[in-house]
Amino acid sequence: MPPVPSVKAQIGTLIIATSAIQLAIGFFGTFFALRVALADFTAFRSGLVLASYFAGFTVGAYFGKNIIERFGHIRAYAAFAGIVVAATAAMTLTDAPPSWIILRAIIGFGCAGLFVTTESWLNAKASVGERGSVFSIYMVGCFTALALGQLLIGWAPIEGAAPFNLVIVLFAIALVLVTTTRAEPPQIVPTEFLPFGLLSREAPVAVAGAMLSGFITGAFYALVPAWMQDENIDHQTIGLFMLSAVLGGLAFQIPIGRLSDRFDRRIVIAVLGGCLTATAIGILRLPQTLVFILPAAALFGGLMSTIYPVSVAHAHDRMPADSVIAVSGRLILASGFGSVLGPLIGANLIGWYSIDGVFFMMAGAALLLLAVAAARILIVAPPERQERTFDILSPQAAPLAHEAAGTAETQP
Repeated sequence: MPPVPSVKAQIGTLIIATSAIQLAIGFFGTFFALRVALADFTAFRSGLVLASYFAGFTVGAYFGKNIIERFGHIRAYAAFAGIVVAATAAMTLTDAPPSWIILRAIIGFGCAGLFVTTESWLNAKASVGERGSVFSIYMVGCFTALALGQLLIGWAPIEGAAPFNLVIVLFAIALVLVTTTRAEPPQIVPTEFLPFGLLSREAPVAVAGAMLSGFITGAFYALVPAWMQDENIDHQTIGLFMLSAVLGGLAFQIPIGRLSDRFDRRIVIAVLGGCLTATAIGILRLPQTLVFILPAAALFGGLMSTIYPVSVAHAHDRMPADSVIAVSGRLILASGFGSVLGPLIGANLIGWYSIDGVFFMMAGAALLLLAVAAARILIVAPPERQERTFDILSPQAAPLAHEAAGTAETQP
């Protein structure tokens, strides 16, 4: 019998495969927003098409573990990747809005399942002393691949089947890498039930942060590239703008994380909300040149991408240690609900007020988060100590899937 690869080799394979998937997602998300902008859809239908991915992703992140429990990690991974490949290929056969809504939701479901499978596998295979380093490398790989995906926007044509085929190839590479491993998959343990109302009462700032960060992130990634194309901005510039936002998200993770571990996380969330409000409005007032817009995009992306992980850590500060997985599941739903609403509402605002409406909408959401956090600070004292440190989370993927990874049983 061939020898089983070492744990480090198994972990490396999973990280490389996920980087290929994130490269595909980073490209596909921006490309598809541009593709929808070229189609003759109404604002409402465009919003539905763009929001459907987030709806499917939310369902997949929440229920993906049930499929893993039934079929095992490798078979579940193959199934999730298979439906993404099939749905992506099917999108080249039709451009009818109802079909695209269904297919994008299926792709979102499959992508979430892939992240839940991979991250639960990593969580189980990495030792306790190495887990932090493993996930840091994993998340840096995710951010880097997501950023590189933006650079492909200036290279690939928007029309035709070529962009879809590129996505299919990247997912197929990940599928081959993982399904040919001889690693022994981990076990999955059931999670406890947590009433959503209890979490909302104990950690309302965390729930608001998860929902509103999803709302802002969903609107930004779905609508801003489409508007830029409608304004005849070249694809290279669009790619650079989105790249700046993703890199800003990566750059802000560690410094914001350290601040949230040191100070009351509600204060950090309030400051993030206030700064994001000012940045969203400021982008509309800046001179429309790259020397101003790209740093502003990086600042916006950094603020936007750190609200969710700080909210997750704050929720765990407020809830019992044995409810980590249940709390994360509820935050997945809150974030996913916001991710669906953002593109739906924003697509209609673009029709009425152009991009100003979307940025003011995002500013309003951030300001609401500031108000919720400030009110809670005045009413409730902070916890005596921070129960859990900040985790680096990647936009478009891990904000919904990373916490579900904890369903894996830790193995020595």
